[in-house]
Amino acid sequence: MLSRRVARLPNTACIAVPGIKAETLVIGLDLAGVAVSSGSACSSGKVEASHVLSAMGVADEIAEGAIRVSLGFATGRADIESFLRAFGELVKRLRPRVAA
Repeated sequence: MLSRRVARLPNTACIAVPGIKAETLVIGLDLAGVAVSSGSACSSGKVEASHVLSAMGVADEIAEGAIRVSLGFATGRADIESFLRAFGELVKRLRPRVAA
């Protein structure tokens, strides 16, 4: 919830799920027809954790799973709902089961 107190782009979010690598999320979402990135636009193609998140003090295990989700002028409600559905299903399938 760090974004509540800082200026940021209103169309871009960084999302991470502990225990799931960013590459896995990117591939899974791509297979579902959703395009996201695992790094900033200026570091596309790199596979290491974001230097920006590291500079912000984000723990490595979180930074390594961070994806960037951006909305554009043509993004509609159906696109957002499609992302949410695909992301939810993917995380549910990938997240390690918590022992009861």
